[in-house]
Amino acid sequence: MDLQFNRHRRLRQTANMRSLVRETDLHVNDFIYPIFVAEGKDIKKEIKSMPGVFNLSLDHLAEEMDEVVSLGIKSVLLFGIPLEKDDCGTQAYHDHGIVQEATRFIKEKYPEIIVVADTCLCEYTDHGHCGLIENGEVLNDASLELLVQTAVSQAKAGADIIAPSNMMDGFTVAIRAGLDEAGFSHVPVMSYAVKYASAFYGPFRDAADSTPQFGDRKAYQMDPANRLEALREAESDLMEGADFLIVKPGLPYLDIVRDVKNNINLPLVIYNVSGEYSMVKAAAQNGWIDEERIVLEMLTGMKRAGCDLIITYHAKDAARWLQEQK
Repeated sequence: MDLQFNRHRRLRQTANMRSLVRETDLHVNDFIYPIFVAEGKDIKKEIKSMPGVFNLSLDHLAEEMDEVVSLGIKSVLLFGIPLEKDDCGTQAYHDHGIVQEATRFIKEKYPEIIVVADTCLCEYTDHGHCGLIENGEVLNDASLELLVQTAVSQAKAGADIIAPSNMMDGFTVAIRAGLDEAGFSHVPVMSYAVKYASAFYGPFRDAADSTPQFGDRKAYQMDPANRLEALREAESDLMEGADFLIVKPGLPYLDIVRDVKNNINLPLVIYNVSGEYSMVKAAAQNGWIDEERIVLEMLTGMKRAGCDLIITYHAKDAARWLQEQK
């Protein structure tokens, strides 16, 4: 038979051959591991909807960080859970707030670790929104002042990167100016430039106790149906001085990751969010999937889509699996 066709399988015959031609590699250096630090003592509380993830007080943080370091993970993202909340999120920008204290602890004990500080108000406000409230509306410009105070206090505590996640218009330029004025022109901003109003955040809100007490965040987070708007948001943050851009969530928005990567030349970060993590964990615990293969395939797909870094709750497991593959 005179058949003409390409023999693509030639490059798939063995593990070494597949490795030789592999286009996308996943590495532990790609991971940023989120940690929930709780104010108080002797707190190590597993988050029910996020198996394997804990709320930790400072006296349990060393144990967590020892594991992070042993696995070769070089970056962590800190979220704070304060004992007290109020209508303006005072503990977010207090010099001795929980994220500030956790940052000092990590930078003293583990100076080589990159500390990324989440810069938002929702975990600290009694209403659960990311800004100040007036007559039921989230105020944009007035909220910027508090976000700047939060960023500066985090930089003073030693944060290596400021990561504002609030989605107020102008937050990047305001924080950049505030950091520069306070003498932190060397501290980069990792902007949550493209953050959708997603149902995939549910478990995080359990972890951080940050569910809005009224309404929702659709007036300031993006509509999941919109694609071109993501580029407008990303371009604004580029012009306003961002050093990294984040797309959040991850799996449902890989097309957005590719769009941003193709149009903007900044390090691009994807947030593999809590809902994505919890679905995998639940399926794995029920024996429905091979957790290791699913997670590594999922994270590789995120890199293939165009991201440079991945914020993921799977970081410790993925780092361990990658070590075992060597």
